[in-house]
Amino acid sequence: MKILKMLHVLIGCLVLGVTARGQKNPGFISIDCGAPTDYHDDQLDIYYKADAAFVDSGTSMQVSTQVIQQQIKNLRMFPDGTRNCYTLTLDEGKGNTYLVRATFWYGDYDGKNQTPSFDLHIDVNYWVTMNSSSWIYEEIIYTPPRDYIQVCLVNTGSGVPFISALELRLLDNSIYQINSGALVTNWRYNLGSINSYRHPQDVYDRIWNNITFSGGLSSVSNTTAVVTSTSNDAYKVPPEVLMTATQVQNVTDPLSLLWSSNNSTAIWSIYFHFAELQLQQNHVREFTVNVLDDFVGTILLENLKPVTLASSPVAGLSLNLTIKATARSTLPPLLNAVEIFNVAQLPNPPTFLDDFNAMYDVKKTYGVIMASWQGDPCVPTRYSWSRLHCNNDSSPRIVSVNLSSSGLEGLIATSISNLTAVVSLDLSNNSLTGSVPDFLAQMPSLKVLNLSGNNLSGSIPLTLLKKKADGSLLLSLDGNPSLCQSDNCQTSNVKLKTKGIFSAPIIAAMAAVPVLILLGALALLWKIRRRQIQNVTTISTTSNSIGGSARILRLSKNRPFTSTEVTRITDNFRTIIGEGAFGKVYFGRLDDGTEVAVQLLMVIHHRNLVSLIGYCKEFENMTLIYEFMFNGNVQKNLSGLEYLHDGCKPPIVHRDLKTPNILLNENMQAKIADFGLSKAFATEHDTHISTCPAGTPGYLDPDFGIVLFELITGHPAIIRSPKGSNMHILHWVTPLIERGDIQSIVDPRLNGQFSINSAWRAVEIAMSCVPMMAVQRPDMNRVLSELKECLTAEISSERSQRMGNSKRRSESFRMTSIDVDIAPSAR
Repeated sequence: MKILKMLHVLIGCLVLGVTARGQKNPGFISIDCGAPTDYHDDQLDIYYKADAAFVDSGTSMQVSTQVIQQQIKNLRMFPDGTRNCYTLTLDEGKGNTYLVRATFWYGDYDGKNQTPSFDLHIDVNYWVTMNSSSWIYEEIIYTPPRDYIQVCLVNTGSGVPFISALELRLLDNSIYQINSGALVTNWRYNLGSINSYRHPQDVYDRIWNNITFSGGLSSVSNTTAVVTSTSNDAYKVPPEVLMTATQVQNVTDPLSLLWSSNNSTAIWSIYFHFAELQLQQNHVREFTVNVLDDFVGTILLENLKPVTLASSPVAGLSLNLTIKATARSTLPPLLNAVEIFNVAQLPNPPTFLDDFNAMYDVKKTYGVIMASWQGDPCVPTRYSWSRLHCNNDSSPRIVSVNLSSSGLEGLIATSISNLTAVVSLDLSNNSLTGSVPDFLAQMPSLKVLNLSGNNLSGSIPLTLLKKKADGSLLLSLDGNPSLCQSDNCQTSNVKLKTKGIFSAPIIAAMAAVPVLILLGALALLWKIRRRQIQNVTTISTTSNSIGGSARILRLSKNRPFTSTEVTRITDNFRTIIGEGAFGKVYFGRLDDGTEVAVQLLMVIHHRNLVSLIGYCKEFENMTLIYEFMFNGNVQKNLSGLEYLHDGCKPPIVHRDLKTPNILLNENMQAKIADFGLSKAFATEHDTHISTCPAGTPGYLDPDFGIVLFELITGHPAIIRSPKGSNMHILHWVTPLIERGDIQSIVDPRLNGQFSINSAWRAVEIAMSCVPMMAVQRPDMNRVLSELKECLTAEISSERSQRMGNSKRRSESFRMTSIDVDIAPSAR
């Protein structure tokens, strides 16, 4: 028992020891990518963490257990998505300077022996392209504009990106001057040494690679410790690095070093580190430093005291460093260490911070998993998040969010209210619960809000309803059964039941049912017995609107039936199997045993329906005769006109409502045509009542919203490009709505002469009529009412504009008169 207690104490001490060692690295973030657990690297005295807390994508892989360096035994690869990012949260915050280092070793981990090539980004800007099969690291010295840094691996189509380690080190702000850009490390050399150093010798964990030269250059060293307590101590170059140097043999010889780059636009920044190692009494070591043809400075060394000299940025394909002794120097020039950087430009500004934070909160709150939702939401544009649109401001803003059908659950996140530039917000067809929050009404730019198809409950904030009423907000809330959308907050669902037979109520508001004309013809929405009748022929009988009781017209098998036959096959209309919009549905049986459903069509008459004048049935010739419509159809007369219409009773489903079927008489009154039984069912060859689509491509249910969009935009349902490709009008208009671009939506032939509010109101009405699920579409009475309000608003706007023009003309006249009156006395 004592041994067990002792072991517990020892284990506790070890844990505390590891934790304490991890805390010895303030300002460090050290990530071993793909590692299964955290650990302490005793050689480096750095505590490394596994990367799971810093990245939410990718796959961990093991490269080899035989390598000496722990940080390259594992890696994380990113086979999915174009951009995958690590997010490093900065305890010290923005405005500080950091060294960021990414380490890579391919090691043929995938057995393909094909080294991938990919790009590395620092936040929203390009950093470097990776393409090496050997162990390599890339460094950048960077001052982030935010309290985080994102390091992103970008798939450029040349293999799967991967990373072995990612490290961040806080630097003293005074040592590297980077202005608005960044410094990408090319080389950092410990000259004249056979050893390389990093942490713990370098408190910033910079890696100093050893290098020696021949050809007139020699190495010098000193075992005496270099004094680092001078004014330049902020650089904190390790004494071990400064205790060796490279020098020329003769005082008159220059020390010249040459590097080259394959980048013709390279801009260089060089940091020279010096320390005197051999100064004797009465000797002087003084020299000048040049980079290319630019003078950098003159250095006079004191014994064992470090000096750092930084060059200004210089451009050139090659880099020539020249150190020459001055005339009074008795010792040749030397160089202890050098850092060579490329100056990186950072042209891309990040997304506006509130927008960035809001979208990351949405991502976290709802657990959104989308391959593109990595890094900055808007920047760079080619890697922006799907379902978002951003503008091109100096600090890009998110202007639309479409998370329809994204599996969102729970309350509407309050962070959404921070998206103050969003014009269009679509959260439809999810599983959102709770009430509709009032903060949605406080979003200053919001013009389109779609919350339909969720499980929201309670009442709608009055502020939202007010915005909807005044036309400043297109609000869609249908498909939330527990959401109060009326004064008494009562909803009713009617289900017809008869002896095991259920009839779905005919909803006049099915998105396909036009409210523009509330029109006409026959659709039958009902469910037959649970034992579905197969192979059924449908027979409908009708009374025409002009007074006679001429029965029959068309049969799905192209066979006419007399009223006597209909009475006989239904056994005198004995068995009711459903209730349609126009009358009851009866069960029948033909002479050959075929089971049929027979619907009796009641008299249908409305001023906005093309009247049936008569018909002809003579042997094989069957003809319908309608009233003549002087002005043809709406499709040929689209000029931004708006048409309103009262509903017919009972409401019916046309099944092929389109602009060619909306005719205009000599008074430009709209009337519906071509709503015979031939449009009630899928095809004339069907032998049973079907819920399959029927009608014209582009207008298939729901069709009324499409007609409205044709009227608003002046475009046909199917937009054909000169190249021969086709686009549905909904696919064309939706991105414009999300961007809030009403000018591009409305028919250009109006030349912008319309009320913005009423135009948006019309778009809202059209959008409310296009959801595929009927329960998500408003009823026709509501749509008709809103269309009337829209027309009233437009008329009011035109009246105000005319009054304004008249007032301006009057003021202009008065000003002219005053000028005339004043003119004589002015002379």
